[in-house]
Amino acid sequence: MSELCDFGLIGLAVMGENLALNVESRGYKVAVYNRTTSVMEEFIAGRAKGKAFVGCKELKDLVDACAKPRKIMIMVKAGPAVDAVIESLKPHLDPGDIIIDGGNTYYADTERRTKEVEAAGFLYSGTGVSGGEEGALLGPSLMPGGSPDSWPALKPIFQAIAAKVGPNDDIPCCEWVGPRGAGHYVKMVHNGIEYGDMQLICEAYSMMKECLGLTNDELYDVFAEWNTGELDSYLIEITRDIFSVKDEATGKYMVDLVLDTAGAKGTGKWMSQLALDLGVPSTLVTEAVYARGLSARKDERVQASKTLKGPAPKYSGDKKEFIESIRHALYASKIVSYAQGFVQLQAAAAEHDWPLNYGDCAMLWRGGCIIRAVFLDRIKEAFDANPKLENLLLAPYFAKAVDESQSAWRHVVSQAALLGVPVPAFATALAYYDGYRRERLPANLLQSQRDYFGAHTYERTDKPRGEFFHTEWIDLRKDPK
Repeated sequence: MSELCDFGLIGLAVMGENLALNVESRGYKVAVYNRTTSVMEEFIAGRAKGKAFVGCKELKDLVDACAKPRKIMIMVKAGPAVDAVIESLKPHLDPGDIIIDGGNTYYADTERRTKEVEAAGFLYSGTGVSGGEEGALLGPSLMPGGSPDSWPALKPIFQAIAAKVGPNDDIPCCEWVGPRGAGHYVKMVHNGIEYGDMQLICEAYSMMKECLGLTNDELYDVFAEWNTGELDSYLIEITRDIFSVKDEATGKYMVDLVLDTAGAKGTGKWMSQLALDLGVPSTLVTEAVYARGLSARKDERVQASKTLKGPAPKYSGDKKEFIESIRHALYASKIVSYAQGFVQLQAAAAEHDWPLNYGDCAMLWRGGCIIRAVFLDRIKEAFDANPKLENLLLAPYFAKAVDESQSAWRHVVSQAALLGVPVPAFATALAYYDGYRRERLPANLLQSQRDYFGAHTYERTDKPRGEFFHTEWIDLRKDPK
């Protein structure tokens, strides 16, 4: 072999293939391996033909084909398969070689693997990759974490293949996130926010279709208009496009032929579960996960629809004004969704000692990924202005935006309730906002209940924080008659 490869990649499913092609297109020579050898051979003879690739039939061949320090990326299904590949690689590696996991991996697995791989004398990077198949090929959002010493070697390649943003399209959507599992945690929060965004858009769609009777052509026009303003984003853009697609066989709109049962890969559920562990109220992603779960119970819902009754979902007011109210509700709820996501990132960073830069995290999502949106520039500005910002709702821009939208937001949520149209994400976002803005919540009664039946103690409003008290409620209560 006349020249060693700059990069190795294991796993040639579509994401792996596209990432390999992306790396090669930036001037790097790439060694590739797939457990099923025929897949590798088809790739080398097909999409990789005539390009700077080396096909490898054994993992040892792939390792030997790469220049030191070796940079080998694993693109296989998250879970035990990743551990198996790592163990198979170890005997062939040299100290300082870098193993990269680019899958949708649970952050705690990356925490563990980083420590294990480092203990063996190698470096490890758990790298979140977002943008789907197109992003992998043309420029994804990359969220690298793991061994800090791996970053100098990975930075030139990763920033070369990442999506670019900025006035001159020269700012890569890739920057070092933090140690151990930080990169995969940030990717998980990205996915959780994605769950929320998609659910919010679906609720806006439902209100306009069911309550206003908008046609798909009219919905196309609405989303096209929304994509020119503050809601400008990839998800709004593709939603617009979806309303224009017709089934070639029937001539009917494709969106109306798609069964209303949503799938999920689990990252939204992870975020929700971890929010509970941290004690932070990431309510919007949780409702989005539950909404998918309810959608999956299609047969039950069909039967229930024959028995359970509700109001007719027909709005009698001004159609144009209500569409504008829905836009406001969507934008305000979106702000809450991101606010909750960053609160969870802050809590996780404190828990795991990750020095996260929240403005940089926002810019990682500015291009290449599913939640890419102009909106993220405002988040970057908010954290640049105040790196210790506790909640995006407190940033002047977002506080003003929500204040200007809340009347319309409340109108949409109340009308949804009156008309019997479920909007769990809109409603929980509004409930979070109202809870967060209140100096006093009814938790005083809750603590009283807990102390009554379980002597769990409470703090007092007229005493310093940190002092706890117990009342003998039974002894002091009014005698029941």
